This record gives sequence, C-alpha cells and structure tokens, in this order.
Amino acid sequence: MPHWSDYSTGERIKILRGRDLTQEQLAHATGLSLPTIRAAEQDRRLSLPSLLRIASALNVDTSVVLGQQAPRRAMGTDDRATLRALSLSVHDTSSGYLPDTVEPVPLDALKAAMEHAWGLYWAGSYSELGAVLGPLLRDAAVTAEASEGTAAEEALGCLSDGYQAAACTANLLGARDLAYASVGHARAAALQAGDPLRTARVDAARSWIYLRDGRLDHSLAVAEKAALSIEPRYSDQTVERLTTYGNLLNRCAVTAARIEDEDATGDFLSQLHAVGARLGREQDVHGARFGPQTATTQAVGIKVTLGDSGNALTLIRSVSNDDLLQLSEVSRNRYMLDVALAQTDAKMYDKALDTLEEVIHGAPEWARHQALPAVIVQRIGSASTSRLRRVSKMIGVKALPSDGFAPPTTKTAL
Repeated sequence: MPHWSDYSTGERIKILRGRDLTQEQLAHATGLSLPTIRAAEQDRRLSLPSLLRIASALNVDTSVVLGQQAPRRAMGTDDRATLRALSLSVHDTSSGYLPDTVEPVPLDALKAAMEHAWGLYWAGSYSELGAVLGPLLRDAAVTAEASEGTAAEEALGCLSDGYQAAACTANLLGARDLAYASVGHARAAALQAGDPLRTARVDAARSWIYLRDGRLDHSLAVAEKAALSIEPRYSDQTVERLTTYGNLLNRCAVTAARIEDEDATGDFLSQLHAVGARLGREQDVHGARFGPQTATTQAVGIKVTLGDSGNALTLIRSVSNDDLLQLSEVSRNRYMLDVALAQTDAKMYDKALDTLEEVIHGAPEWARHQALPAVIVQRIGSASTSRLRRVSKMIGVKALPSDGFAPPTTKTAL
C-alpha cells in the first residue's frame, strides 16, 4: 500500500472525504462549486483559496492535503471535527480569549456540566464530548476569572477537569501535541486551585499520555511520585483519596508490565487489590475510576502483557457479568479486548473473534481508535478464514500489516 505522500493531491482529498461525505456535500461545506471539487479530485485544478477551504471543511491542516504530513490512523471526518473543536477550545481558553458576552455561571451548574462531560467520556461518546467541552471550558474560565476565594478555587477545579477530559480524549484519538498541551493546562489550573488530589488525578492522565507516547520511564516516574504524594494515611482514607490513589497505582502497574519489571508489577498489583478491597465498590471521582472490579480486570490485561495467558484466563473465569456491569462502558470494552487477546494467545481463535466482534458491534466509535483489535487480527492471521477477513474489514486493517505503519504489539497497543 502506498505511503500518504505517494498519492496525488486529488487522491488525498478523495480519501479524506471518505464514504461519509459526498462531493456535493463537500462543495456545500466549502462554498465551492461541484465542478471545482471534481476538478480538485481529478488533479486538474486547485487554487490556494480552494485548497484552504477544502482543508478547513475536512478538518485537517493543508499539509495533510498536500501530502507533507500523514493523517492520523482511524480518523474519520467526525473525529477530525472533534479534534478541531477541542483544539480551538483549549487554546482559546488557555490564552485568555474569552468572549465579552459570556457571563459567569452558578458553580452547581458548572459541576453538573462537568459530570455530564465525564459521563460522555466514559461512554465513549467522543464527538458529543468535543462539542460539550468547548462551552464548558469557556464558562469555567469566565467563572473562575470573575470569582474570589473558595468559589474561584471550585471554578478552577472544573476548568482543570475540562482540560483533563480534553487531554484524555486527544490522547485516545492520537493527537499527542494537543494531549500534552491540555494536560499541562489542567495541571496549572489544579495547582492554582490548591487541590493536591486533583493535581494527582491530572498526573495520572499525564502518565497515560507518556505511556501512549512510548515514554515508559517518564510514565512510571510521574505516576509513582504522584501516588506517593497522596498515599492514604489512617487519618485520611476518604473515598476521593483512595480512588485517586488506586487509579495512580493502576497506572504504575500497567507501565511496569510494559517495561517487563515483573517484581514491581507484582507489588503494584498487590497494592491495587488492597485499595480496591478498602473501597468495597467501584467509585468515580472527577474522572478517576477505581474499585475492586477495576483491580481485577486490569490484572487480566497486565497478565496478558507479561505473556501469562494461563493466569489471565483463570482471572477471566472469576469475573462475573455483575462485576462487569459495575465498570464504565469504556473500561468494560477495554477489558473485553484483553479477554480476546488472552484467548488468541491460548489459540482459542473462534472465541477470540466472538469477543472481538461483540466489542466492535457494541462500541464502534471507541473500538476504531484501539490498536489491540489489529494485534488480535494479525496474530490470528495464520488461521485466515472468511470470518477473519470480515473482522479485519470491520476494524479497517489487514491480517498482515501493509499500511506503512509499524504493526502494533501488546507493548505498543496502548
């Protein structure tokens, strides 16, 4: 398969337009005529003004249309629109570009909006989340600027949460620069609010960004330092502290497994289960989710990463449907991908494909941004069947990689 730069400009426009946008719809979105769009896609004529309009309508940089920069894998027009909206919201708000017409909003309304945003994130509704975060960040910034004392600190906390949600979404969609910028703004707002637990939750997100960027040592160092700074004492074992602490330990355990430090991984897993037992049930605190079910299901993924599919399958048998119902939709789907990978490693190919198809059908928007489905399909590739080809088409990959990207593995499928 050719590299992105091997295509002509017209071919790149057609690929970016995809199946969900017709030439007529692109013409309407750009304000250009249909013959102009057709001429551009046929490489017959494309002026600079037309190029700029087309790139804007497709929610990409002109460098992508011209082949100087490849588009992100698994990106559709909705995904690109989400990232563009997030980018504008984050950068405008952080630079102080706030419309004069926006008034401060009541803190209760701001907090409710932030809870709704986190709900969208954990449900995998990223397009809707991108639309919600813009006005939320703006309202939080205006309210914080107009408030004093405790009210200002609470508004800054909402602003920090909004930036963190933007960072996590950008990280998931592969927009690493936006993820780094957003998490930096989230941490600054948390520090300004004087909130150590919120700062620690932001550091958990920062650790995850490092992890997906392949900076494993940085990921582990950030998570360990943050966990140590808020380690629960006998005099302070609130739900918020335990949930935040457990979430950070989870980041530590996952990263330690990626660098194949089995001793450290085992220690973190033991602590994970202990904190989960103290909580007693799943908790959700400002985007940090943790509890006994999270501890167990995360252990499955960690065992798979370490190549211990036998123990992973044993753990899977101990997880009930009631346990899974206590997890968020995103956490449940990620666990099912780990299950499918464990089944693949055990050469239970039909069961692995059953599990994989269940996830893809149930959460198509979320699944297309995950690398593990490609890992599973490629591992089953030697047993290629018509069914495998169907699943490969569903996730947009071939059983054997040929798209110019390095094939994902259990170490890079983050």
